[in-house]
Amino acid sequence: MRVLVAEPLAAEGLDLLRAEHEVDVRTGLSREAFLAAVPDYDAILVRSQVQLDAPALAAATRLIVVGRAGVGVDNVDLEAATRAGVTVVNAPTGNTIAAAEHTLALLYAVARRIAAADASLRRGEWKRGAFTGVELRGKTLGIVGLGKIGMAIADRARAMEMEVIGHDPFVTAEAAANHGVALFERAEVIARCDVLTLHVPLTRTTRNLLDAAAIATMRPGAIVLNVARGGVVDEAALAEALRDGRLGGAGVDVFASEPPRDSPLLDAPNTVLTPHLGASTAEAQVRVAVEAAQQVLDVLAGRPARYAVNAPILTPETARALGPFLPLAEMLGQLYAQIASSVEALTLEVAGELAAYDSAPLAASALRGLLETVTEERVNQVNAPLLARARGINLVERRTPDAGRYASLVTLEGSTTVGGTVAAGGEPRIVRLGEHWLDMQPAHWMLITRHHDRPGTIGRVGTILGEADVNISAMHLARSTPRQDAFMILALDDPVPDAVAERIRALDAILDLWVIRLG
Repeated sequence: MRVLVAEPLAAEGLDLLRAEHEVDVRTGLSREAFLAAVPDYDAILVRSQVQLDAPALAAATRLIVVGRAGVGVDNVDLEAATRAGVTVVNAPTGNTIAAAEHTLALLYAVARRIAAADASLRRGEWKRGAFTGVELRGKTLGIVGLGKIGMAIADRARAMEMEVIGHDPFVTAEAAANHGVALFERAEVIARCDVLTLHVPLTRTTRNLLDAAAIATMRPGAIVLNVARGGVVDEAALAEALRDGRLGGAGVDVFASEPPRDSPLLDAPNTVLTPHLGASTAEAQVRVAVEAAQQVLDVLAGRPARYAVNAPILTPETARALGPFLPLAEMLGQLYAQIASSVEALTLEVAGELAAYDSAPLAASALRGLLETVTEERVNQVNAPLLARARGINLVERRTPDAGRYASLVTLEGSTTVGGTVAAGGEPRIVRLGEHWLDMQPAHWMLITRHHDRPGTIGRVGTILGEADVNISAMHLARSTPRQDAFMILALDDPVPDAVAERIRALDAILDLWVIRLG
């Protein structure tokens, strides 16, 4: 496949990509040149500058995956990517230490006024009294956003003998306590801290999170740090508070507009400003490049990505457990779509050992298989739930520890029922069709009949197929009672021509017939 690397990427990441795919490194493209290029690529890797917005994603008709070599994905339109079935992956762990260390570097620089003192000395001055700083030991550090970076800062701040408080609605008090962080509401964190550092993505709810009203509640002389995203701080309000002397200083690495040519912070006092250097260490550049490249390779190979932003995220343990069952769930969706009378209301039941894991990836796979038969749109794990909801398909997930005689069992139930499992060696098996239990390896081509259980019926079907040179590789028969209705499932080596299917359907004993194509 073809991969476009649109922003600088460390050589280690490029080497991984080039080992499996054709890679074009085309950095510095104009907007027009970028839009003209994207239709030719299956994958695109970016950092923070290239915008993959709705128009760019609409132009990228071959695109399968976007890789963001870094944490945030503000420059990618996730909603448009999801609608298009494009997986977006990032590298959330590669720059954790770099960003944490840069945050603390800014804190020390502001607290001890290092940049201003350095500039004064270089001008030939010796004004020791003009640059009196503050000690950080015993001060309260407030962290808004306790992800990997926020927690890494908390660990280091404790070693600096700071008191650490924080806010994150998705972190439990127990998890925070493991890093020495006491949890409070966001407003209380902002009001109680001597140093405030922000580590949140830029969203509608976090834009201007620290505005004039919030700054007004802060302690006099407090320090503000932003190594997260430009836009989460109201730069004009922050600059005004610095000029008025209400705040003691600010260390800012990211800006609402980059480069920040018109930012009011450029001439605000007691500031240390850096040009988006949070992840700019040699080690971090290698880590994020390798992590992003590996995610892209996983998606292109059809494997679940560890850090997919808009798809079910799998831990390594879950990936190992669910991996063999994802193709099975997709096959069951395909099978159900071709034999069921309706698809509006469905239940996916995951039973046995598999019930201990998140079933969302299995549900997405089943919906992908279901929708592939009814739409010409590209369907994958990313957009399958979205496309299903748009068509009024409601899938309910159910998990139970009881799988009967199977270690794990996946069942899709609605107007009919199909079920399957994975045998030793990773071989998928169809084990349920309607009310009948069976044990059969699925084939690319299959023929299923519901017929009266009469002598000679099976032979007549076999004869018609033989005359058409359609070879039968396996057969399973199921019936409730003799001489009543029965099911016959044939695995075939060849497709069944329409005329042949009509000949079989015309037999007196045949009640229903389905020609199935899987895969």
